[in-house]
Amino acid sequence: MSAFGFALPGQVLFGRGEAAKALGLIAAFGGRGVVVHGASAARAAWLVEALRDAGLRVATISCGSEPTLPMLLKALDQARAARPDWVVALGGGAVIDMGKALAALIPAPSEPMDHLEVVGKGLPLTAPPLPFVAIPTTAGTGAEATRNAVIGLPEHGRKVSLRDAQMLPRIAIVDPALTDGSPRAVTLASGLDALAQVIEPYVSAKATPFTDAIALPAIAPGLEALARLMEAEDPAARDTMAWVSLSGGIALANGGLGAVHGLAGVIGGVTPAAHGAICGALLGPVLGMNRLRADGAAAARIATVCAIIAEALSVPEAEAPAALANWTRKAGLPGLLAQGLAPALHHQVAVAAMQSSSYKGNPVTLTVSDLEQVLGAAA
Repeated sequence: MSAFGFALPGQVLFGRGEAAKALGLIAAFGGRGVVVHGASAARAAWLVEALRDAGLRVATISCGSEPTLPMLLKALDQARAARPDWVVALGGGAVIDMGKALAALIPAPSEPMDHLEVVGKGLPLTAPPLPFVAIPTTAGTGAEATRNAVIGLPEHGRKVSLRDAQMLPRIAIVDPALTDGSPRAVTLASGLDALAQVIEPYVSAKATPFTDAIALPAIAPGLEALARLMEAEDPAARDTMAWVSLSGGIALANGGLGAVHGLAGVIGGVTPAAHGAICGALLGPVLGMNRLRADGAAAARIATVCAIIAEALSVPEAEAPAALANWTRKAGLPGLLAQGLAPALHHQVAVAAMQSSSYKGNPVTLTVSDLEQVLGAAA
């Protein structure tokens, strides 16, 4: 067995009702802080009011879309003015990414571009981040367990990561009750992202025994729970998807991803599409291409995943990738063309994706032509 390591958030609380413990845990970090929330401040009011009632000084920052560098710079000015002791993010993956980036950069003596990958210098942080608490309200990105924050750079047409081992949340509170009643489209897109993030780390060239133990057991329950939520609201299925999302975040932070996320990071920079929806459209086609090109140990891992999908969807194993793609369409997920990716951009996206950090975990080396075929199938 090869050597490997793993890193986790400092503390993880999982289960219905665990969000009620947030006040005491946050207050222990100091009397002043910043709460980052989504477009609706009302959804975070329960926490902000509780903190203020306890005598803490709380500044709030809204993050209504996936964060871009201009949004981050504006939020940094607001956050630094509050002189916070801590940062809390209550919301979906975009909100958690914004909060994580703020916690990392508020104390930083350098500029964000010094630390951003690909388009920046990619330098490690030189000052420890502020204590960061992640409280997800969607089940998808697993950002509550990762060491990076994804930031869009519109002028470069790319999404890249601010990444550092110190950026793991000090506390992650995963209360599935906070995801109850999420809109069907959000549930589908975020749920498919969560599935991608337990499938890709398992088949990844960077997989370890630890990531295998986290990712593989989550695939079948995730498929079943997401299918159930497409039919009706179900608290038990919400609980399962919250666990799958957390598992995916842990797995990707300690292993690798693959071509789904390599392509998605580029597509997200040239279209307004949501990350989860992009990943959902790509998952079946990428799995199919990897299955076609893989051999040896990689082929065995992909076959294991295909067998799980085949059983869940009641199809032959050979048809699993196409059946998964068909299921996502029937559930209501639009293809990449409807999400805004013009076919004329396929070559550009494929070339750029091969330079991404996520792509480096893909279990087989795909060509630009292979990736263009994937994009065509996902269109």
